Amino acid sequence: MATPPAHTGVLDLEQVRAHTLPNGLRVRLLHDRSAPTLSYYTFFQVGSRNERLGTTGISHLFEHMMFNGAAKYGPKEFDRVLESRGGHSNAYTSNDVTAYYEDFAPDALETVIDLESDRMRSLRLTTDSLEQEREVVKEERRLRTENSIFGLMEEQLESLVFLAHPYRWPVIGWMDDIERITRDDCEAFFRTYYAPNNAAVYVVGDMDPDATLELLERHYADIPAGPRPAPVPQGEPPQRGERRAVVRYPAQAPALLAGWRGPAARSSDSAALDVLQVCLAVGESSRLRRRLVQDEEVAVSVSIGWGWRIDPGVFLAFAELAPKVKSARAEAILWEELDRVATKGVSGAEVRRAQALLRSSVLHELATHHGIAHALGQAEALLGDWREAGHALEHYAAVGPRDVRRVAAEYLDPSRRNVVALDPEVKR
Repeated sequence: MATPPAHTGVLDLEQVRAHTLPNGLRVRLLHDRSAPTLSYYTFFQVGSRNERLGTTGISHLFEHMMFNGAAKYGPKEFDRVLESRGGHSNAYTSNDVTAYYEDFAPDALETVIDLESDRMRSLRLTTDSLEQEREVVKEERRLRTENSIFGLMEEQLESLVFLAHPYRWPVIGWMDDIERITRDDCEAFFRTYYAPNNAAVYVVGDMDPDATLELLERHYADIPAGPRPAPVPQGEPPQRGERRAVVRYPAQAPALLAGWRGPAARSSDSAALDVLQVCLAVGESSRLRRRLVQDEEVAVSVSIGWGWRIDPGVFLAFAELAPKVKSARAEAILWEELDRVATKGVSGAEVRRAQALLRSSVLHELATHHGIAHALGQAEALLGDWREAGHALEHYAAVGPRDVRRVAAEYLDPSRRNVVALDPEVKR
């Protein structure tokens, strides 16, 4: 299937070869010989938003299961075979997607396609492998959430921001759910969400698109399509007032985490919130860094988190407070600074600085085959079109001070605020 022209000045997507196999597997190939390397990404359109209570965390658990062997390549063979060809692999799970990738030299392409198609076709799902990976994930949850100040606070915050949407539970899942997931749950999950019609493959680098497409068709075409995944519930009620929670945990000082429900990734406001994020908390000259850390000395660090999601996500503000500082004082200063942006806006110089930093970040990602493949996959998964990967700089360039002031006023409304305070426990 030919693609329409997509000249961006940074990433020329006119050369992307886009094709869909009869079983629904989407394929996007970009030939680039600037370096003798290849990156191979497989995006499955499944994350924690596709789960249900009782099996939360199954998407992340399944990421681990995917390295336990299939019909042709047995347990632990995936990485051994790939590394013997000079390549390496990894994977991640988010609220919206699960992605697997390999970086390697061009002569290993057929081996990678054979490895990936083998586990999509016939993943090995045994009781022993499930128990093994279950314990690994439980330990990961203990380390990253239950023994992490930010992890505990973020988990609590998401459950305040969302009352009904699946974003309310953590990507890693609740511990009780991780313990109760069965092999039958995994089998049903695999048939539905790891079917070719719920996946897309992105290959970027030094390869022949025609020959690569022929290889992909030969290895993947016989994998049957799966059932259509169930729609994600969208019945989140409007927030009509501030919501609060307190987390008690041994710590040297208090901490503060605030969050507001933002727009979906496809909203034009997402780019303006990226610019706002940089203006507020990226770099020494950012507003919150100057006010809370340098001038008032109420915090030792401050950060803003704004990650694009398929459905409306969360705009976060996190501050680790200085010892003996009262949370109420730090809160008052934070709300004052956010209100100042919402009512008076930011300067043109601040916006230009933010745009320069965002431009640098985009260019850094698009400087490698790995980054391009990931950008294509993320754009298609979150925005519905891989071509959007080439338009990020245009979106940022179109943001002006009025846009930043408008999104700050609209999304950071105090009546839509959610606040989690850390109350340090005294060790006895």
